Amino acid sequence: MSEIKELIRKEPNGSISFGNHSLNEKAKMEDFECNGDLYKVKTYKKMTKLERNGKFVYESVPGTSVSHFSMSEEKIEFSVEGTEDAQITLELEDETEYEVLVAGHSAGKMKTNLGGKLSVSVELEKEGEVQVAIIK
Repeated sequence: MSEIKELIRKEPNGSISFGNHSLNEKAKMEDFECNGDLYKVKTYKKMTKLERNGKFVYESVPGTSVSHFSMSEEKIEFSVEGTEDAQITLELEDETEYEVLVAGHSAGKMKTNLGGKLSVSVELEKEGEVQVAIIK
């Protein structure tokens, strides 16, 4: 997969791909329309951040490239790639428990805080693309 040259794009299945973990300088794209929502992405090698309709959705430190990101009421799925292990934070429902799957293996159940934030560590160094699923 590697980096997304256009910073964000819509995939044929309706999901989105975003981020470019190889950029040395910050880059951003605003007002990207997909399925009736407006997205904003900021990305470079130290951080990747996604907002939908002005609200926080995804952030990774360091930066990552994310493919086939899809969200439903019950599940978030995506593939992620980067040059280093990453801390990924997602905005979900407040104080709700989720099953976290990384590379097809359960990382256990995790509960969001009052603000709905869920943080997941993903080993990316020398791994290539890693599948992540968060299931309510």
